[in-house]
Amino acid sequence: MNDLKPRYSNDLSGRALLCQDVIRSAGILVLDGFRQSRQRGFSMKGPQDFLTETDAASEAHIRQAIAEHFPQDAFLGEEGGGTIAERVWVVDPVDGTANFARGIPHFCISITYVEEGRAEIGAIYNPAQDELYFCRRGAGATLNDKAIKVSPTATFDAASVEMGWSRRVPDGVFLDTMRQMLEKGANVRRGASGALALAYVADGRSDAYVELHMNAWDCLAGLLLVAEAGGIVCPFMEIGDLRDGGPVLASTPAIARGVSDASGIPIESRERADALQLA
Repeated sequence: MNDLKPRYSNDLSGRALLCQDVIRSAGILVLDGFRQSRQRGFSMKGPQDFLTETDAASEAHIRQAIAEHFPQDAFLGEEGGGTIAERVWVVDPVDGTANFARGIPHFCISITYVEEGRAEIGAIYNPAQDELYFCRRGAGATLNDKAIKVSPTATFDAASVEMGWSRRVPDGVFLDTMRQMLEKGANVRRGASGALALAYVADGRSDAYVELHMNAWDCLAGLLLVAEAGGIVCPFMEIGDLRDGGPVLASTPAIARGVSDASGIPIESRERADALQLA
């Protein structure tokens, strides 16, 4: 593709460079679609599940770039599906489509490179704000190339917790989890982009994120970001999977146990998370 660098080394460094290049080039396409979204309109995949022309165009752009430079890698996208293999790219071409379709600049592209069942590279990009979150396992997390860390919040009465809503979970379970968060003293909010919500935990804008069911393309990059930024996350690949998704939790360390208790979602121990990071 002419807008991407012509060659990338066939290793994690090469894939990390491609990931950053392609998510930015896809961002140009997505931002153009956002500016025209009022005229183009949208359709519905299901109840409260929006689809725009830009979703398909963004995914096709990313899929083509990966196929051109790493044809041996598999691809799994929200719109077009794909295959799961030892090396696979997991992509949400536009997360936050309800916001996107209604002219709200809170949406993003999410790309994760997974090798042998473990996320190794993650990127989340909001082109409307020109904010690119990026991480590699064991190398920390950045926002526009500057290192980020989770918040130092120590108590629930100072905490802002974001919750995602899913039709795959009964409303009563969602409401009960929210009630428990509120009873602990947290401010609970919802921004309608799970990937960005996880990124905001990584850079301390939020203190925790919970979604009782989330697709892998929405959460894998964000979970790696939070872990690399010093946070606590759920063991997603043990309690969920790439094809069907699962529950998601990410938190700053001091309140992680309480968030886990309220949601019923297990968390990685700090010791195990550190061991995995060093592996």
